[in-house]
Amino acid sequence: MDTKYNPSQFEKEIYRNWEKKGYFKASVNKDKKPFTIVMPPPNVTGYLHLGHALNNTIQDIIIRYKRLKGFEALWIPGTDHASISTESKVVDKITKEGKSKKDLGRDGFLKEAWDWTHKYGGRIKEQLRTIGVSCDWDHDSFTMDENLTKAVRRVFKKMYDDGLIYRGDRIVNWDPLAETAISDAEVYHLEQKGKLWYIKYFFEDSDEYVTIATTRPETMFGDLAVAVNPEDERFKDKIGKNLILPLVGRKIPLIEDSYVDMEYGTGLVKITPSHDPNDFEVGARHDLGQCLVLDSKAHIVEGYGKYSGLERYEARKEILRDLESQGYLVKTEDLDHAVGYSERTNVVIEPIISKQWFVKMDELAKMCIDAYEGGEVKLIPESLSKTYMNWLNNIRDWTISRQLWWGHRLPVFYTDDGEVIVSEEDPDENGFLEGVHVTQDEDTLDTWFSSALWPFATLGWPDENPEYDYFFPTDILVTGYDIIFFWVIRMIFSSIYNTGKTPFHHVLFTGLIRDSQGRKMSKSLGNGVDPIEVVDKYGADALRFTLITGNSPGNDMRYDEKRIVASRNFANKLWNASRFVLMNIEEGDDLEFTNLDLELEDKWILKRLNDAISEVSKNLDKYEIGLAADRIEEFIWNEYCDWYIEFAKLRLYGEDEKAKKTVKKVLIYVLKNMLILLHPFMPFITEEIYSSLPIKDDMLIVEEWPSFKEEFDFVNEEANVNSVIDAIGAIRNQRSSLNVPAKTKQNLKILVEKEENIKLIDEIKDQFVNLAFAKDVEVSKKEGETVDEDGVIKLIFNQFQVLMSLDELMDYDKERARLKDEIKRLESEIKRASGKLANQGFVSKAPKKVVDEERVKLKNYEDLLEKTKESLEEIRDK
Repeated sequence: MDTKYNPSQFEKEIYRNWEKKGYFKASVNKDKKPFTIVMPPPNVTGYLHLGHALNNTIQDIIIRYKRLKGFEALWIPGTDHASISTESKVVDKITKEGKSKKDLGRDGFLKEAWDWTHKYGGRIKEQLRTIGVSCDWDHDSFTMDENLTKAVRRVFKKMYDDGLIYRGDRIVNWDPLAETAISDAEVYHLEQKGKLWYIKYFFEDSDEYVTIATTRPETMFGDLAVAVNPEDERFKDKIGKNLILPLVGRKIPLIEDSYVDMEYGTGLVKITPSHDPNDFEVGARHDLGQCLVLDSKAHIVEGYGKYSGLERYEARKEILRDLESQGYLVKTEDLDHAVGYSERTNVVIEPIISKQWFVKMDELAKMCIDAYEGGEVKLIPESLSKTYMNWLNNIRDWTISRQLWWGHRLPVFYTDDGEVIVSEEDPDENGFLEGVHVTQDEDTLDTWFSSALWPFATLGWPDENPEYDYFFPTDILVTGYDIIFFWVIRMIFSSIYNTGKTPFHHVLFTGLIRDSQGRKMSKSLGNGVDPIEVVDKYGADALRFTLITGNSPGNDMRYDEKRIVASRNFANKLWNASRFVLMNIEEGDDLEFTNLDLELEDKWILKRLNDAISEVSKNLDKYEIGLAADRIEEFIWNEYCDWYIEFAKLRLYGEDEKAKKTVKKVLIYVLKNMLILLHPFMPFITEEIYSSLPIKDDMLIVEEWPSFKEEFDFVNEEANVNSVIDAIGAIRNQRSSLNVPAKTKQNLKILVEKEENIKLIDEIKDQFVNLAFAKDVEVSKKEGETVDEDGVIKLIFNQFQVLMSLDELMDYDKERARLKDEIKRLESEIKRASGKLANQGFVSKAPKKVVDEERVKLKNYEDLLEKTKESLEEIRDK
């Protein structure tokens, strides 16, 4: 092994070897139990971010663990065509080149989109390789692959034939930048400041008017009525009369509808059926018709004079200016309200009436509810079940059509007579399908429609094949809680509806990664972190270990480079400890773990290894990734490196060849097993160290996961060594508090509680010489109560007591002189701090934080002075 840990020297080569030897591959194997994960497909043209790194590290830990446990472990990778995101990037590109979608036409634009995908599509896969993902690249899928396209068409037709897919005029969330409808799940809301404008609506041929409040005056041209509650007595005599729409002059009726809350505002609501989902329902009940006043870019449509062609917010300004100048604007109030934004383009969405394709959700939502309540799908953490159930219980029909060109085109065809044909097949070269000439619908499907089929379509469905039968359903999905609506729920109902099975048994949700101050990472804040830069600087293992330690499912975590440094230090610790062990192994050493003459500390480390194997396995079986990582780190750093290696040095450097032989065997045996335990978390460093072991198989990735061994269940020995470790730590602390130099040795007397433990402690007493600065150690049975002796420190532990003589440790004259000097120093500091705090100029002018810090210093000095005087008093007469 190299002297220094330098991951850049071996990580890429190790990954190439794993791939070259086919260790990521999985196939139907009736002799093994399958374990399957599907990777949440990142955008095909995207970059790896910390969220991807966290999500895929967790998946990789699980799949490596299951592979080591003997499962036929399949992890299916892939990418998503990301219709809106990719199309917007391609539009930006061609716009810079002076071209447009219209110029290129559909086929020309799709060629540009495929070229873009092929150019940038492999980037994120290479970045995933960099962090060590061990997915089966032979199963790599893309949501627009031929088999995915076949699955999409099969499902669409089945749902259409079953009456679950329909076309209709409905209010949709319209993204005016992407110029497409989006689903409710693709809208996020932000609380922000707004205005409420109060406008006069005059009755026909009258000076009387009612006052209407609105937050969107630009849509008022689409008003087709004003509504009041039927119970509202204030307007009973006005019902059925016409009002005149300001600026337009159109007559609109005053109607009654129970939708109106007569306690809110003025008790009157303008009804704009084409631009509000509630107004749409009111309009349908009263047969008001439709009046669309905004186009696909959210500009005012033709027919409204000077306002036509104006962008919605420019139109708002003009309309308000004219309302005020013509005496219609009564007043304006400030308002805090939630505004909907497109998750894809981050522009304010516009509710607009549009002819779209929808999926009826009531029946499908019930499938998801039943699957959860029946225990077929378990959510981790369970607390997210409330979010899951709430969304399903309040679901609306899913808008699945998109006014885009990049994506799965709807398998919907129209005959020349306007009849609809839904088919899995394409028309022939002459445009004929099922014997008639047809034209295909221009729209594409929501990206999530194809992604919802991911767990089973990637295994060859709808074709019958052995892989689908063997590997499906999958076992666990690891994904961010932010796409529980977009993807998780849609996968569940799509799988149950199409296959009769849930797509996975467990869903493990990750949280968001925030910066060290708890802020969401974003370009505007400049606090984003490139995982590949972290890997280049610290290594992939340090990044992986940081992301999964101190983290629990569903909770956001904070990223801090100090934690990366700590993980790198852990890797360094392991590297140096492994190198030390291997440097003490000589060619020809018998390292077979047989014919052992174990000493007390050997039994202790084997028991601790046993416990670590048991606990880490239980944690991983329950997907408690962070807990498993913490336990293996504790074992490696504290128990193996800090204690067992130090214990082992006595025999390694001693003359007893038999004892040396045993300790080498134990060192190698434990090192090999802990490398296997750590491998899922830090695969590169463990594989590199494993390659230097004198006893090994081909590669660590295909080793066998260790199991709990009854013969290593040394409970009593463990308890005694734990007490020895506590005693050594206490002795060190006691010497430190007394300022005893390391060269000063002392005699120790150990009084053992139980007769049967005397031999055990006697075996390990030399470690007190090795690690606790002891000169001589006497072990004997404790008889009755030990009496406190003058000049003796008594340390009490579970298995024994340790007596230390102060007379051997201290030069009392020197210590008294030191304490007197310390008292003078503290008195001087107290005088200085007191004077400073008594100065009103300092207290009134200095920052509060500085004054508070000075008060804390003074208190600390006073406490130290009191303790120092007590220490001096204790040894005054020695």
